[in-house]
Amino acid sequence: MKNRFPTVLLILHLLLLADVGVAALLLNSDWSGSAFLCIIPAFLLICISLVIFIVYSRNSIRHISKMNSHLESSAAEFMNSLPAPVAVIDEHRTFVWYNQIFAEKIGLGQDVYGLDFEGFVNMDMDSLFKNGKAHCSINGCIYNVTAERFDKKDMAFLLLYFHDDSEFFALKKKSEDLHPNVVIITIDNYDDVMQNAKESEKAQTSLETEKVIEDFMSDTNGFIKKTASNTFYAVLENRHLEKIISEKFKILDAARNIKISGKYPLTFSIGVGQGADSLAESENVARQCLDMALGRGGDQAVIKTDNGYRFFGGVSQGVEKRSHAKTRVIANALQDLIMSCGKIFIMGHRFGDLDSIGSACGLAGAVKLLGKETYIVADRSKCLAAHLIDSVKSQIDDPDLFLPPLMAESIIDENDLLIIVDTHNKDFLESRQMFERAKSVVVIDHHRKTVNFIDNAVIFHHEPYASSASEMVTELIQYFRFTTEERYNSCYAEALLSGIMLDTKNFVMRTGVRTFEAAAYLKKLGADTVAVKLLFSNSIDAYKNRAKIVSSAKIHQKCAIAAADFDSEDIRITAPQAADELLSIKDVDASFVLYKTGSTVNISARSLGAMNVQVIMEQLGGGGHQTMAAAQLEKVSMAEASEALIRVIDAHLEIENDT
Repeated sequence: MKNRFPTVLLILHLLLLADVGVAALLLNSDWSGSAFLCIIPAFLLICISLVIFIVYSRNSIRHISKMNSHLESSAAEFMNSLPAPVAVIDEHRTFVWYNQIFAEKIGLGQDVYGLDFEGFVNMDMDSLFKNGKAHCSINGCIYNVTAERFDKKDMAFLLLYFHDDSEFFALKKKSEDLHPNVVIITIDNYDDVMQNAKESEKAQTSLETEKVIEDFMSDTNGFIKKTASNTFYAVLENRHLEKIISEKFKILDAARNIKISGKYPLTFSIGVGQGADSLAESENVARQCLDMALGRGGDQAVIKTDNGYRFFGGVSQGVEKRSHAKTRVIANALQDLIMSCGKIFIMGHRFGDLDSIGSACGLAGAVKLLGKETYIVADRSKCLAAHLIDSVKSQIDDPDLFLPPLMAESIIDENDLLIIVDTHNKDFLESRQMFERAKSVVVIDHHRKTVNFIDNAVIFHHEPYASSASEMVTELIQYFRFTTEERYNSCYAEALLSGIMLDTKNFVMRTGVRTFEAAAYLKKLGADTVAVKLLFSNSIDAYKNRAKIVSSAKIHQKCAIAAADFDSEDIRITAPQAADELLSIKDVDASFVLYKTGSTVNISARSLGAMNVQVIMEQLGGGGHQTMAAAQLEKVSMAEASEALIRVIDAHLEIENDT
């Protein structure tokens, strides 16, 4: 019946048109007076058409309304029956609608209408609004939430779909947990402690070592293989490795309990190849980490991360273990490289001390005997060994030996060689521009390896067991093949000896057999110990300032902490000397002296080995040795720097107590 309305209206309109046509014909004929009779049918036709149109319109509206209601009801039923949770929140982030499965899985039967969405669901809303998707964990399930915005009149709504990704993430975690990693374990001082041990002691040590490693692997389903007398390769699943990491590699402590003849402890170095895509890559990463561990003195585990390295252990003193054969090979390679290059530039670290300048002078003296043009790059205005520079310049006939960085940068070319001494960190160089312009670089250093080390050196001679860079240079020049009869100038030998004496605290700290052999060789070259002693002399004002710093010290957890709250031209020399003197106080394991230069607070740290000050200074962005380290804090006050230092000391001691 509804479909007949348009047909009826069409017929009525045709009749109306016919009526109008008849009226027009009558008006033009002799019966024009009868034309008015056509008005009545036309009026009736119009009335009937209006009635039919009104009835049809009402029925259409009723039909559309009914269909719309039916569609809305169907959509609501469809949304409510979806197998995934769905919710709608308004512009104020409150719930205005949700389906049945949302109420069951996420709401847990709770009525959340009108509740705040953020207070009910813990999710990164910024990511949701920016990217249209985010992840959240609710009631033990992980959901991938996607959002769709729609507007209705003057209101905005957000339709949220919750897709359950729990199985995917569970599978992903299982895959990550089962991912294999290569771990390399080496015994640092195996050859040294076994050299003079009895056969029974060697057997006992080997038994105890393998027992420790078996205990290390006992809680895992991995395997370990001994590849050399002091090296083991292990493959561990990630889940077991994470547990070992959380326990901070207890095997390091267990290894130190193994002692030859009751007094020579063993130490392990461990490289971990975690996070690699393949076993081959994992083995390569593990080797890099092991090199880093050995470069920092051993007795530690190293893991490579996206942001650098993580270190565990490193609490024992490094054991001297260097061979004359290795030194001779490096000396020959260095001499060949020197002879093949043009000019030779030697550079140390910023604010060069007696070891940095002394090793540079000693090496320069040897290179000059080889007949090569040699320069030492040093900023005398910022040098802590200016008196050594003056002493050397007064005894040699070479006014251009020492060059300021800017002048050296202007004359170096691609055929020249840059030798860096007493540092391997790019950030500590006397001139970073000098390093970047040099095509060939050699590094000679004894500091424990840091993350930002120079990785493009032709020769990287790194011995963390050496007392000083001066000691390393002394050993190298003994193997240089000189063809001239000219003698090595004694001022260079005195410069090297001053560097050794500085870093060993007059042959007390970090002193091995090789240290005394180097000193004996320098004495043979004509080094005057009295002249070297004079290089350490200070003015009366410096002595008073040092006493002032010592008198201001306070003891915190067996650490002497002092702050130099005064200005002094030689504060960079006075502060480390005060730190050394504070170690003579009873029950002091470490000393820290703070002093300010410009907007930078400097910390000079010292210890006698009971506390690893290198680890503490690394937490503040510095570094150094276990017994001698430093750090610089930019744009902080002395009080803030002191508070930061105390926090790091407390955290370090807490970790040590836990282990």
